[in-house]
Amino acid sequence: MFPIRDHNPSGKTPYVTFALIAINTLVFLSYFLSLQDYALQGFFMTWGLVPARFTSGQGLETIITSMFLQAGWMHLGGNMLFLWIFGDNLEDEMGHVGFLLFYLAAGVAAGLAQVLPDPASTVPMVGASGAIAGVMGGYLLLFPRARVDVLFIFIIFFRIFAIPAWIVLGIWLGLQIFSGVSMPADGGGVAYWAHVGGFAAGLVLTLPVWLRRGARGYWQVTEGRPPHPGTQLDASRSGIPLIRRRR
Repeated sequence: MFPIRDHNPSGKTPYVTFALIAINTLVFLSYFLSLQDYALQGFFMTWGLVPARFTSGQGLETIITSMFLQAGWMHLGGNMLFLWIFGDNLEDEMGHVGFLLFYLAAGVAAGLAQVLPDPASTVPMVGASGAIAGVMGGYLLLFPRARVDVLFIFIIFFRIFAIPAWIVLGIWLGLQIFSGVSMPADGGGVAYWAHVGGFAAGLVLTLPVWLRRGARGYWQVTEGRPPHPGTQLDASRSGIPLIRRRR
């Protein structure tokens, strides 16, 4: 199951979301295309968030720089897709400056959530996914019933389904918590606790926006949906075909 778009149009141009996608992409291209594997590992050790170094008071700036590094093409593509789907609507609600501060704060919280369970770890953490998890948490609070198109792939066929955001994001969060508990301390190469911490921070940081709009009253008026007409997308008539097994 992979989210590919939502039905929640933004009313303003999401300049900060565009800028974050562009910065992440340009930073990635600047080092990934020029460094060999051994040099890339050293680069991540210098600019990624290494818990053992961070807790010793060194490399404190890496809690920010690590947010703008990606480990590979799939890492970059997945993170930027999620930022594109969910970021524009939060920027619409928070304003450009407010959303930028929110994004950075969620990323910092995500980094700390990854450091605290294993402060002696020497494995560098890189990626925007902790900050983007914060965006997803904020989106869930404001638009729990917004429709999200999910690409479902099952061996011999794939199809797009429109599913409420609370289901999509709830399943995602549940998988992060389960993986964080069941995986070894290094997460098998994935910073699950950063995802959980970022998501929780996003919920908390979005509370003032939700409260200003009336809290539960806002949900009652909107029924958890976007406070404007949703984009009409017919998933069953998507350009992505259904692939069947040949006999």
